[in-house]
Amino acid sequence: MKKTLYLLVLVLCITSCGEYNKILKSTDNDLKYEYAKKYFDQKKYSRAYTLLSDLVTPFKGTDKAEESLYLLARSYFLAKDYVTSGEYFTTYYKSYPRGQYAELARFYAGYGYYLDSPEARLDQSGTYKAIDELQMFLEYYPNSEKAKEAQDIIIELQEKLAEKELYSVQLYYNLGFLMGKNNYEAAVITAQNALKDYPYSKYSQDFSFLILKSKYEEALHSIDAKKEDRFREVIDEYYGFVNDYPDSPNMKEAKKIFSVANKYVKD
Repeated sequence: MKKTLYLLVLVLCITSCGEYNKILKSTDNDLKYEYAKKYFDQKKYSRAYTLLSDLVTPFKGTDKAEESLYLLARSYFLAKDYVTSGEYFTTYYKSYPRGQYAELARFYAGYGYYLDSPEARLDQSGTYKAIDELQMFLEYYPNSEKAKEAQDIIIELQEKLAEKELYSVQLYYNLGFLMGKNNYEAAVITAQNALKDYPYSKYSQDFSFLILKSKYEEALHSIDAKKEDRFREVIDEYYGFVNDYPDSPNMKEAKKIFSVANKYVKD
């Protein structure tokens, strides 16, 4: 029974592959298009986009041009090749700005880059692309039924960018004074810029506390002539932190920093 079933599956596969290869070599573009749509409906997306790739150029200027380009983008998207799909979705909405699928093309261009966005420690080029595409989508279609989803994704991606900046700040802080470089200063500048770029981020408190700690370490390791002025900055930073985050879990450490800073500042 198992052997019979195996042979049946094998025959079907051979038949199917034979059919596909025959269609692939065909010069009948209309026939290839019908099979491309058939494979798309059967969720055989690699077959669909292979056939459609051969049809987009010859179909230019015909009544099949718009749909074939959109189906090509969708096939790559559903095959989880989000970068290629994004390129074709972009080609579609630029070629057909008022087309039947323009709204969806703009959304899926951004959504695909979002799905392809790596974890925060890695390069975030795709994340920036996703945000740009989805912001553009919202500008064109503010009342779309997908507008809320796009807004939520943008917020999520901005949090990822903020998280990446947090890793950078922590790295600078951990490096401290290394090989003649003041990495505490770099930590402060990076954290301050992150607070400007992502003012509502869940990492805002982390950035603020790292600014306080970095300024404290910088003051602590300064030459005597600069110590008092830098510790005054630490005290100012402390008051700002306490005011913004009175219930911070880092308050105990912040108070220790404040206590040390006060010893270096004259009344």
